[in-house]
This record gives sequence, C-alpha cells and structure tokens, in this order.
Amino acid sequence: MAVPVVVPPSGVPGPGRPGPVGRAGALDTARVSRAVVHAASVRVDVAVLVVTTDGDAARVRWANAGVERLLGHAAADLVGTPLDHLFPHPPLGGVAALLRHERSVTVELQARDRTGSLVELAVVTTPSTDAGVWTVSAQHARSDAERALADSAAAHERRFTTLTQRSPMPTLLSEQGLRLAHVNDAFCRLTGRQAEELLGTGWLASVHPDDVDAVVDVAAAVLSGGAGDIRARLLRGPDDERSALLRFSHLHTPDLGSGFVATAEDVTERLAFEAQLAHQATHDPLTGLPNRARLATYVGERFLPGTRDGLGCLFLDIDDFKVVNDSLGHAAGDQLLVQVAQRLRTAVRPTDLVVRFGGDEFVVVCEDVDEDAVVALGRRISVELARPVQLGGVSVSVRVSVGVTVQTPAHLTADELVRDCDIAMYQAKADGKGRVSVLDQSSREEARDKLRLVADLRAAIDGGLLTLAYQPVVETATLAPVGVEALARWTHPTRGAVGPDVFVPLAEESGLVDALGSWVLEEACGQLAAWDAELGLAAPRTVNVNVSALQLDDHLPSLVATTLSRHGVGAERLCVELTESALMRDADQARAVLDQLRELGVTIAVDDFGTGYSSLAHLRRLPVDRLKIDRSFVAELSEGHPEITGAVVALAVGLGLDSVAEGVEDVSQVRALAELGATHLQGFGIARPMSGAATAAWFAERAR
Repeated sequence: MAVPVVVPPSGVPGPGRPGPVGRAGALDTARVSRAVVHAASVRVDVAVLVVTTDGDAARVRWANAGVERLLGHAAADLVGTPLDHLFPHPPLGGVAALLRHERSVTVELQARDRTGSLVELAVVTTPSTDAGVWTVSAQHARSDAERALADSAAAHERRFTTLTQRSPMPTLLSEQGLRLAHVNDAFCRLTGRQAEELLGTGWLASVHPDDVDAVVDVAAAVLSGGAGDIRARLLRGPDDERSALLRFSHLHTPDLGSGFVATAEDVTERLAFEAQLAHQATHDPLTGLPNRARLATYVGERFLPGTRDGLGCLFLDIDDFKVVNDSLGHAAGDQLLVQVAQRLRTAVRPTDLVVRFGGDEFVVVCEDVDEDAVVALGRRISVELARPVQLGGVSVSVRVSVGVTVQTPAHLTADELVRDCDIAMYQAKADGKGRVSVLDQSSREEARDKLRLVADLRAAIDGGLLTLAYQPVVETATLAPVGVEALARWTHPTRGAVGPDVFVPLAEESGLVDALGSWVLEEACGQLAAWDAELGLAAPRTVNVNVSALQLDDHLPSLVATTLSRHGVGAERLCVELTESALMRDADQARAVLDQLRELGVTIAVDDFGTGYSSLAHLRRLPVDRLKIDRSFVAELSEGHPEITGAVVALAVGLGLDSVAEGVEDVSQVRALAELGATHLQGFGIARPMSGAATAAWFAERAR
C-alpha cells in the first residue's frame, strides 16, 4: 500500500520548530514519494525520515511511526523541521557531512526528543537515486562496552577512510576477485554514481562497453600478481564520457584471497590539450589545412622507392599574389588564401591531401593516379580557382601556376617527389604563369644541379673557402691610387672558378646572401686593418664593398658599425656599393637605410649606373656620394660614342657627386674620360683584381 506524503498546511508550525518553507508546495513530490516508499519498508522499530535540501537548509519531508516511539515526536509534527534542529550537534562538517551525495554515512549523534532532552542514537543517512533526497534512519546507540569494542575494531577502518575517501585521487578496492569492496568519493564524482551503485561488479557499468573486456583482462592479470595500466573511457551519462588512466596493483587480503587496489586518473583534458597541440603542429592556423610537417609525414608513409605511378603531387603558387597584398592589404591577402583553401578542398577527391606549403603555395597529393589524371586534376583546380573572388568589394581573378609530378623509379625519397613538383611549378611560371606544367628531365637535372651548387656554396661560406680579390681605384687626373673594390671569388673543388654572376644570384635566391655579405664585409675590413699595419699611410684609403638589395634593411647599419668597430677601421674608409635597381626597388626603405649609413660616415656609391631604370628625382633625394659608370658605356668610347658616358658624368657633376668609370682598358679611354670630367678610374687598364698580399705590394710600389 502506498504511503502518503504528510505535508502540514502552510503556516502551521510543529512544536518547537519554524513553519514549513515557502517552496514546500513546489517540491517535486514524485521524488519524495519514491524515497517514502523505500523508507516505509524499514523495520518499524527504527525511526525513519525522508530529508530534502532546499537552498542551504535540509528539512524533514516525511517521518514514520518509529520516530514517535524513539523520540516522542508525532510524524506530522516533524514535517518541515530543519534537520539541525532535530540533531543539534552534527559531526564535523555540519549537516553537509551527514548528507553525502556519493555514499551512505553512519555516525552516532544526539537527537532532541519531544521534551527537549538529548538522546544518543546510531544514525545512517543514505542518498536516494533522486538528486537532493536522503533517507535518515536512527535507533538507540550501543552500550558503552559495545561501543568500546566497535571503536577499537573501527580504528583501522577510520584511518583507511581518511586516506582514501577524502583523497582527490579516484580509488577502487577489491578484496577478492573483480568485486569492489570499497570506492572513494573521488571515483564516485568521476563516474557520477553513488558508492552503493559501484560496489560489487557495478563499477564495470561505468566503463565504456568497448573497453570493458580490456579492463577486465588487465584486472584479472593483476589478480595473479604484479601491476597493470590501461586507458579506458568512463561513462557519466549517455553523452558524457571521460578518459581515465586506470592503474591496478595486486592486493592480498588474509582469509579472502587476491584482489586489487586501483587508481583512476582523469586524463580527458590532458588528451584534448595534447590533441590540440598535435593539430596545431601539423595544421596551418589561417586556412586550417595540413602544413608542411603533415605533408612530409603523409608522403613518407605512402612513398615506396623504386615504384612507378600511384603517388601524384601538384604544387600550386598563386600568380601575382604580392599585388593583392600591396594594393588591398594583408587582410585581403589572408582572405584570398582562405578562399583558395576552401576551393581546393572542393576540387579534389575526399581521399586527396591538400596542404598549405607556405605563403601563397599549396600542395595536393593523390594516390592511385597516373600522369594524365594528375594533369587533369591540375586543370580542374585552375578552372575552379579562376572564378572571381570578392575581396573588400573588389572582384579579383585568381590564376595559379601548377607543377605536376608523378612518382617514378628515379625518385629515391619522398622529399625528391615534392621537390620535383616544386621545380615543375617554377617551370610553369617561367613559361608564362597560369598554366599546368609537367616536369621534364632537363629541367629536373638543371634544378638538381642548382640545389647541389647551393649546398656547396653554403659549405664554402661556412668553411671560409671563398676569397676576396681587390681591384685598385685611381684618381683620373694623377692616376694616384685611392682605394680598392673588394670582389668575392669562389673556386669550386670540381667545377673550378664559379663567377660572381652565378653564385651571387644563387645566394640571393637561396637565402645565403646575408651570410655572404657579412663574410665579405668582415674580410674586407680585416684586410684594410692589416694593410694599415703593414703600409701605414701608403695603404688603400678606402675599400668598396658590394651590397645586395636583399641586405638593404635595418640590420645593415648595425652590422657595418659593429664590423668597423671590431677591426678599428674608421667609417670614412668604407664605401658601400648598391646597384641602381636595388635602390629603386623600395626607394623609401633604401633612403632610410642609407641615411643611417651616412650618419655613421660611410660613403655610398651607385654601381652600374645607367643600366637600370630609375627616377632622377629619387636619385637626387638619396644620400649618394658617387656614381659608377658601367663598363659597357666606357667600352663605347673606343668606338667613338662618348654620349652616354658624358651624360652620366655631367649628371654626377650637376648633383655634386664623384664619378668612377669601370672597365677602363687602354690609354685612349683614360684620355677621353679625363676630358669628359670623370673623377676616378677602375679597370684592367689600371690594374687587375689581386690578392691581399699582391695589392699591398702594388700600393707600396706606387708610394715609392
């Protein structure tokens, strides 16, 4: 028979207690009723209460007839009474220590009877499966003798409880087999279940079904001795699972046999963070595509040396991407890259890998394809990307240069496959951009030879295998030597002499130009200091050093100042030579850097003037001291054509600059240049480039 829930009328307090709370009428009576049905099954000689929490207060919602026999209170009078009024001296931690969500609590307490006297009771509080509802049962406490024996027997249990129940590390204990005898609060919180639900074999219901067998196997193995670890998923609800590292250790209990003690470390957040870091390490943050690291791993896993076809690679570069950045801004450039990434995903097969290689370069890798299929994919991608993109209200058409390579037996490594694809892309650009190019053998060999030469150049710079030759510069009027130009020379161990017209552009393309420029500056300044020590006033007064356009940045002035200081050479002894095209590449940046060099006291010369295209207005505003007349114009003097050389010399005079004629080879040219007004001469007719020692001897002889 159902037991009714007794709730007194609102505003009618029981004896010695406040009236029921205002929300009593809104109480979920179904939850209380379920607890009452369970409580009514307890023996009638035991006092039973159903208690719920309302905010911070715990109140009695139902009481059985045993309450009247034990304490004298009528059951109806207790409804709504705060629990701490009935038990005025709760254990350490207050009422919250009695009403645990995770497990039952057994404790001896004093309860106030109907007369106000305190009665010693043994109290057990048990959480209901419904949240916020507890059953509290009470009966007379044991005698003093019984209590003494129980206290002695429970001493070890209390110590164990203190160590485990309150530990933040989720812990399980089996005294025999797989059946749990104990589980602490931390494990209850981890699984969202009460201790009573987990004891026995109930804990296995918290393990993901796909992981149960593996967990049981590890636990069973531990029962035979030793220890074992396993990572498993623990279920807290239909859509809530946690990843935990379970560590099992063997435990032997006398008279019971083998069991285990296990801890569970919640690694859910750690695994998620590790996964996030792994994703960031292998994916581009802007487009979300895999990056170069992922590409290397992916191709390496699928590459089989010596095979033909099967693995295809496309290397894409957006043509004229810099124009978008320069005209619409870098935000528009980023937006374009995102759009390209999205279109690439839709243009390829689901099994193909799309990678952002870097900058405006993308790579697509395909499996089980031949050359015709990869070329067809490249053309389809080109058509898909050619559809206009709206960037900041501007319609932009996208063209890409695509290089195609399919694996052949000649590819010995995965890196070679991707590198050949890159070479094919540059071949497409050289052929006019906006096209798909398949790598041919001659281009492949040429590019690989270039790569080998780059590696050799890097080794030569690092190993000090380059040398400097010095070509004297003289005054036109007296032919008196005033300085030298430092010229880098490289003698390759197998190729012989490699000209600066080859290795300087190679250094610029491969990122070695800074290292090369720093080495030249260091060697030239060191040689100038050595000449000073050897020749005194007869030493060259200046040394000219060529600087690449790629070196023309804020780092250059500090490098120059540091190098000069290290060798004790005055800044007025150094002349920095830059080509006309380098100065015009970014005139504002050039002027800012040259201003800093001028403040140091360094002389600035424009090399090969007249061979590039420059604005004379820009030239007038740049802090330039000297114009160097290209050797091709000087050669025309011998043919009776002094017009261009004369115009350059006149321009130098008009701007108040010195002029240096390069490539002077005979007396007739010297005479013609003197008549035109050139201030300095340089060339084979004056002196050939020489070693440092030969240069010292040449200057010493002229001084005598």
